[in-house]
Amino acid sequence: MWFIVFFVFGSILTNMRTATIDELDRRQGENLLTTGEAARLLNSSRQHVVDLCERGDLPFVTTGTHRRVRRADLDALRSRTERMTRDQERSLWIAHAVAGAFVQDPDGVRALGRENLATLRRAHPRGQAAHWLDQWQRLLDGPADRLLEALTSRTGRSRELRQNSPFAGVLTDEAREQIIRAHREDRAR
Repeated sequence: MWFIVFFVFGSILTNMRTATIDELDRRQGENLLTTGEAARLLNSSRQHVVDLCERGDLPFVTTGTHRRVRRADLDALRSRTERMTRDQERSLWIAHAVAGAFVQDPDGVRALGRENLATLRRAHPRGQAAHWLDQWQRLLDGPADRLLEALTSRTGRSRELRQNSPFAGVLTDEAREQIIRAHREDRAR
């Protein structure tokens, strides 16, 4: 009897240790991760996660002698440390201006976004672009704060959304060029 209990328990532990990144991403309601699980999500070594904890860059709690990392803290670290390319930075600057235009005229910007979305859907009826266009549709139909967050966030999701933006024409060509020039000057500093 004890053999079966140990065998089942050992199998559960083995399965937990070998969880894939996708499985870890899908786990709902689990707030604490081992340093090994955190390392897999960061695509780094466990020692790197331990070093992040020791330096204070990644908050942790201890369970006995083991460190546990809150998933929310790990996600915050991931979005904070993922470097953006020059194009992604420029896109973010433009998106901030679009967000400003949206705040001034939400109905007008939504209407233009929906028109552009329809055109983009005809050009990209399926595939990865269609996935992001579906997300823009939900954002355009949803609350303003979520749309503004998607436009101005530095997360990977928002970066992908901005690459498939339905907001062409919200800014004049002159305003867009002015933003690009300001971004270039800021990078030179």
